[in-house]
Amino acid sequence: MSTIHPTAIVEDGAQIAKNVQIGPYCFVSSQASIAEGTIVDAHTCIYGKTTIGKNNHIFSHAVLGSIPQDLKYAGEEVELIIGENNKIREFTLFNPGTKGGGGKTVVGNGNLFMGYVHLGHDVIIGNGCILANAATLAGHVELGDHVVIGGMTPVHQFVHVGDYAMIAGASALAQDVPPYCMAEGNRAVIRGLNLTGLRRNIERSDIDALKNAYKEIFESGNPIKESATQLLETTDNPHVQNFCNFIINTKRGIPFERKLK
Repeated sequence: MSTIHPTAIVEDGAQIAKNVQIGPYCFVSSQASIAEGTIVDAHTCIYGKTTIGKNNHIFSHAVLGSIPQDLKYAGEEVELIIGENNKIREFTLFNPGTKGGGGKTVVGNGNLFMGYVHLGHDVIIGNGCILANAATLAGHVELGDHVVIGGMTPVHQFVHVGDYAMIAGASALAQDVPPYCMAEGNRAVIRGLNLTGLRRNIERSDIDALKNAYKEIFESGNPIKESATQLLETTDNPHVQNFCNFIINTKRGIPFERKLK
């Protein structure tokens, strides 16, 4: 059986699975769906068509699914989809999608969103990411898997961040960051590979291959897309292929400082 505090407002039509806990003074809209094992702490508001998977913990004063902060939004049906086993801490704000971005904001599994994190409209989050306090993602931002965004860091709209990348705290990111890299600064630029994250998750031989790829692409002095294309033709390492494909396909460019010889 679910446990719903008597002061909570759960509108007719909301789908609440077994073993869901909804705390005092929460609001859950008629279009919302909450899967089993999820905990919703006090004063949380879940608006609109918001789908929440299993075993999430949503802490107090979170606001999920309120209408997009986009002046083009005209009341059309949009959606927020949250996967499983996420921790969504206090005072977070997740907006749904917009018509221009496909209508959906999508969050994967096993992520940690610390206090005051904002996900703008049409954001896509992979699995196993960590967004520290007050990280702010504008509309249409996409994060891969196991991305770390430091506290107080804003990310510009349409930016893509690849798997296992890290953005340092108090940075300001306006361009794409390839998988496995670390970026820092205002404006943020790539400082190297995210070696701490890689050592936790990737084999040493793959890290060595990525080190060589990084040098070839960013330190050769040649255009980075040209270097990535040439490397892609010769490598069979899947991580290096992922790295090269991201660089080749970037639309916003890669923020790096070319070293003068």
